[in-house]
Amino acid sequence: MTGSPGTPLVVLDHVDKWFGDLHVLQDINLSIARGEVVVVIGPSGSGKSTLCRTINRLETIDKGTITLDGEPLPAEGKALASHRAEVGMVFQSFNLFAHKTILENVTLGPTKVRGMDKGEADTKARALLERVGVANQADKYPAQLSGGQQQRVAIARALAMEPKVMLFDEPTSALDPEMIKEVLDVMVDLAEGGMTMVVVTHEMGFARTAANRVVFMAEGQIVEENTPEAFFTDPQSSRAQDFLGKILKH
Repeated sequence: MTGSPGTPLVVLDHVDKWFGDLHVLQDINLSIARGEVVVVIGPSGSGKSTLCRTINRLETIDKGTITLDGEPLPAEGKALASHRAEVGMVFQSFNLFAHKTILENVTLGPTKVRGMDKGEADTKARALLERVGVANQADKYPAQLSGGQQQRVAIARALAMEPKVMLFDEPTSALDPEMIKEVLDVMVDLAEGGMTMVVVTHEMGFARTAANRVVFMAEGQIVEENTPEAFFTDPQSSRAQDFLGKILKH
């Protein structure tokens, strides 16, 4: 790893993004430090997922710059593939390869992209599956696992690439309530282990306990950012007060 804890790892500088006439990201400035856990919250359609997806260039931007570890995001080709190897991504839907076993799903990236020896990749994958609590599922196929188990495999698969930063785009929103905790527990464990994380979520409990910083978005803009304690107890903007008033009543 280059750099020291606390130095900026991901920097978005005056980023704008349009979908046709819709201005989904408006002059976004955000710097994420190495080892920091940033949780992005806000109403639906506020640009949270788009923001997350620009960091590994699943979405292109129209203006501004994004850098990872001081390097601008590559536009295409091999450079983009190697950039994506540095940025782990966990989606709402688990995106596992249905025809490959759990172990094969986790070893695919390290062997194909990183050129790792198969034996070494297997050993590492089993250790990661152990870490996320699904080691005994290694020889099964995704369809044989619960949603919570599949999402934990997806986290292990992203970790297998030894990414510099992990992006989570609403990782629990497709899960049944009893499975949400098992996935959030793994994410809390990662956060405590010093992984740099950007998490788009509706799970306010996770935001309170695991985040170093909460970023609140509305209508394509970052309206407010603060520590979880300050944000949840004393939101500064009327937009955030309104949002919290609606979601924390229930």
